[in-house]
Amino acid sequence: MGRKVRRVRYHLDAKGINSLPFEELAAILRGADDLIMRDGRNLLVRILKGSREKKVLELNLNKSPVYGFYKHLSKDDILARIDWAIINGFLAIEYDYRLPLLVYTAEGWEIEKDTYSNELLQGFDEMLETGSQLFNMNYLKDRNRALIIIAEESRGNRQ
Repeated sequence: MGRKVRRVRYHLDAKGINSLPFEELAAILRGADDLIMRDGRNLLVRILKGSREKKVLELNLNKSPVYGFYKHLSKDDILARIDWAIINGFLAIEYDYRLPLLVYTAEGWEIEKDTYSNELLQGFDEMLETGSQLFNMNYLKDRNRALIIIAEESRGNRQ
């Protein structure tokens, strides 16, 4: 008979936060993107705080567009906002063996998809303006295909 897995426990506490501005919710979801099914809430806190801890730097999480977004808040206040996003169905927690990992919900993914496709579109615009990488498609190499299509559709609608 196998051993019982002792899962790492967690407790969600939004500390009385009733709502978050859309910009903050989008930042939390954007910061979670590099952590989906890889890590949990505490590392997301460190990204949003702008931590210079070894793990953050080794994983290049300091390159996240929302790195340091909440540098003016305490870690507890940042965690409360992340917990609010989980409690309200934008992120969820799933276990991989014994560790609780972040995942998007369908509603959270819809917001992140728009945020990320806007970043792709902005990247296209910057390449066109500078002309430095006009036909270098390596920019799209590791991107989600659906996001690329959304960015292109959005670009077509702007013209």
